[in-house]
Amino acid sequence: MSANRPAAVVVLAAGEGTRMKSATPKVLHEICGRSLVGHVVNAARTLDPEQLVVIVGHGREKVTAHLAETGADVSTAVQHEQNGTGHAVRTGLEELGRQGAVLDGTVLVTCGDTPLLTGATLQRLADTHTADGNAVTVLTAEVPDATGYGRIVRDPAGGAVTAIVEHKDATVAQRAIREINSGVFAFDGRLLSEALGKVRTDNSQGEEYLTDVLGILREAGHRVGAALADDHREIAGINNRVQLAEARRMLNARLVEDAMLAGVTVVDPATTWLDAAVTYEPDATVHPNCQLLGATHLGADCEVGPNSRLTDTRVGAGASVSNTVAQGAEIGPEASVGPYTYLRPGTRLERKVKAGSFVEMKNAEIGEATKVPHLSYVGDAEIGEHSNIGAASVFVNYDGVNKHRTTVGAHCRTGADNMFVAPVTVGDGAYTAAGSVITKDVPPGSLAVARGQQRNIAGWVARKRPGSAAAQAAESAQSAQSAQSAGEAAEGSEAARSGGAEAERNS
Repeated sequence: MSANRPAAVVVLAAGEGTRMKSATPKVLHEICGRSLVGHVVNAARTLDPEQLVVIVGHGREKVTAHLAETGADVSTAVQHEQNGTGHAVRTGLEELGRQGAVLDGTVLVTCGDTPLLTGATLQRLADTHTADGNAVTVLTAEVPDATGYGRIVRDPAGGAVTAIVEHKDATVAQRAIREINSGVFAFDGRLLSEALGKVRTDNSQGEEYLTDVLGILREAGHRVGAALADDHREIAGINNRVQLAEARRMLNARLVEDAMLAGVTVVDPATTWLDAAVTYEPDATVHPNCQLLGATHLGADCEVGPNSRLTDTRVGAGASVSNTVAQGAEIGPEASVGPYTYLRPGTRLERKVKAGSFVEMKNAEIGEATKVPHLSYVGDAEIGEHSNIGAASVFVNYDGVNKHRTTVGAHCRTGADNMFVAPVTVGDGAYTAAGSVITKDVPPGSLAVARGQQRNIAGWVARKRPGSAAAQAAESAQSAQSAQSAGEAAEGSEAARSGGAEAERNS
């Protein structure tokens, strides 16, 4: 727990976000595996605030439901009409008051569309606020182009913040200032509640600006300060799809860099995409064109890629995964997966399992050192250790209404082009013949042969497909065979005559 634990963090997430041109509320758009507001809430949680409240408005049902899924520590307050940031914060404080919260300490206010803002920067803001004894401290940043942002006006003598002037209200001289308001603040909780009641709406938007609180507190003799962010990109808000993509790129670069610094080899950072919840161990290697999503974990010395997409998948130490799509799967140590393999939810591969090319598995448990080398579907199945599944095998698990399970024992050898019609069990050490359709249980150590006898119908093509290319090819082949047979017969007759003459001479 931080020594400077905030009394509350208030997240502003009520806006409509019309420039996103989406039916999805802006703060629910995702980058790197989390919603925009999810990133902000996650950063706030690192400070362990006594209260965490999100102000919702547009699409509040969806936003509230989403926040409930992220954890029970988040409260919501509804801003029924978007009357400005000051009104939004007042709505949040009133909700906390109804819950019995006493805001005796630092209250942080941040925005729900700033996914790049880190917990470390929020903590530095809170620490600066306390150390300087400020009534309010604003997080600021110096940007190359300040157009559209509120400008930080400072006292030339002491550097204290005297005002935040919105771009549309700024003078020409003020618009030349490059230090901007991030929209993130630290307040003295008790002073904030009092000052919000004094905020007026006589501005170009007719709204309650939270920034007006700074002037109110300063006029009352309280100190107003600032904490300058190290990287101005952290405070970037998302207003459209272009900015969303840019934020995703920047956040991904940060996540990939963190992975490399933790001991992961990322062969091509430009084509590697990580979600924020991905974890890893040292000496894992990620090859080009990989997406590691959700709660995916990479074990030590494993290799992933190229061209793989893993979602909520655990990769064991020393495993190799190439050209694979996996979701909700567990790949054991030293296993080999791919190329062109699809592991669906519930798939669990033990140590040294091979799931080869063009193999799909779903809800399947595969025992140690078992091989499913190629061209097979294994669904709703359990296969024991050290077995081998022949090429082009299908575990027929669906009867049109219900799913059924197949069990194949340990040290089994199943032939190519087998169908296992569930529910069915193949006992330990059993074999099945190629081309078999297994509909009955196979006892341990048995050979199952389930296929019809072959019979050849002579002349069928000539009768049923006369004049076709197949008929012509067959006729040519038959003529060649007849000629060869005739030649062989002639050679036999000549040999017989020669043998007879020789016999007469010898007699």
